[in-house]
Amino acid sequence: MEKRTILTTSKRGLQEDSFPFRLFQKAKRHGIWNPSDIDFSQDAKDWQTLTREQQQDILRLISQFQAGEEAVTLDLLPLIMTIAKQGRLEEEMFLTTFLYEEAKHTEFFRLVLNAIGEKGDLAHFHSDTYQKIFYEILPETMARLEHDQSPEAIAEAATVYNMFVEGVMAETGYYSFYQSLEELGLMPGLLQGVENLKRDESRHIAYGTFLLQRLICEHPHLYELVEAKMQELAPLAIRINQEGFAGRDISEFGHLLENTMNFTMKQLSVRMDILSRARGKKIEEIYRVSDKEMGVL
Repeated sequence: MEKRTILTTSKRGLQEDSFPFRLFQKAKRHGIWNPSDIDFSQDAKDWQTLTREQQQDILRLISQFQAGEEAVTLDLLPLIMTIAKQGRLEEEMFLTTFLYEEAKHTEFFRLVLNAIGEKGDLAHFHSDTYQKIFYEILPETMARLEHDQSPEAIAEAATVYNMFVEGVMAETGYYSFYQSLEELGLMPGLLQGVENLKRDESRHIAYGTFLLQRLICEHPHLYELVEAKMQELAPLAIRINQEGFAGRDISEFGHLLENTMNFTMKQLSVRMDILSRARGKKIEEIYRVSDKEMGVL
């Protein structure tokens, strides 16, 4: 067994100015909200004012977020282990907050469902497309890291988890919650939690972006691999949107399918645009990237 090197008592110390360590600091400050502290009493009242069709639209969103948060909580560990084995201490320190926050998000959506009295089986909202992403692609891609820690495997994992599931799917979901409920002033507890989630996820997406930029800087051919994977996944995001509208052009809240599609396509474009900036950069520049450039809230 290779002799362990302790970094924090060496001349290296902690890389306190590195982007992962700065994310760790932000997580300590902003990721400490408690789902149990949120008051859902008004949400329960608002829920009763919605039509059956409106309830179904919101339940689809909540059930897909609930299952998605459970999935990403379960599937993150192989990436943490991979980063730990590489001795990237500052990245692992941030990833401890990452897993903690995903677990909190899982709790949050369960509390919402409890508050509105929905305790039955909601798996019928998990379409074949949804299951393809969360029951197959995500767990299989992340589990690959258990036996393959190659740059290609890590890049694929970060693309699926951070860029697509969090950076496209979840961001579109937040957009749909806001469009459906915020404009009507409904379900303030749910929206409060979603706002907290969005802030947490901005750090998660930023870390995935940093990780991919680092990998692309070190192995330039990976950009094409990431680009191809995003192009492969894009039709699934489009299909999820179409399924959410169930053949309608307008949701029960008056929200246009076209606007949701445009938002999703913009997210896909933004993710690749940010990653493309890594090409030609020095690794020192990747570590010094600003929070603003990475979209950290």
